[in-house]
Amino acid sequence: QVQLVESGGGLVQPGGSLRLSCAASGTIFKFGIMGWYRQPPGKERELVATITDAGWTTYAGSVQGRFTISSNNAKNAVYLQMNSLKPEDTAVYYCNAKKTTIPRGDYWGQGTQVTVSS
Repeated sequence: QVQLVESGGGLVQPGGSLRLSCAASGTIFKFGIMGWYRQPPGKERELVATITDAGWTTYAGSVQGRFTISSNNAKNAVYLQMNSLKPEDTAVYYCNAKKTTIPRGDYWGQGTQVTVSS
C-alpha cells in the first residue's frame, strides 16, 4: 500500500523559513506528478506547487518567488522550501503524488501543520 509521509512542519516567525519533505513508501512505480497542497483554517484545500517527473514546476501566485519545490525521482520524494513566510501561509500542508500511467492513482499524505506567528 502506498504511503506518503511528510515531515518538517512547525512554528516559525514571520519572515522565517521551513523545509517540508515527503517520501513515498510501499511502491516501486514512479509518480508522474508530485506536489504540495494546503488547507488554511476554515478554508478549502488549495494548490501550493507541483513538479513533474521531467522537472516542470507550477506555483500558486501567492507563493511564487518565496517557495521552491524540488524532487528526487529515484527516492520518490518531494520537498518544499518555504522562505519569507507570512501569517497567511499558516495551514496544514499535504503532500500529493499522482501516478499518471495506467492504472492511474492519486495519493495523499496525512498532513503537517505549518504555523507562522510571532
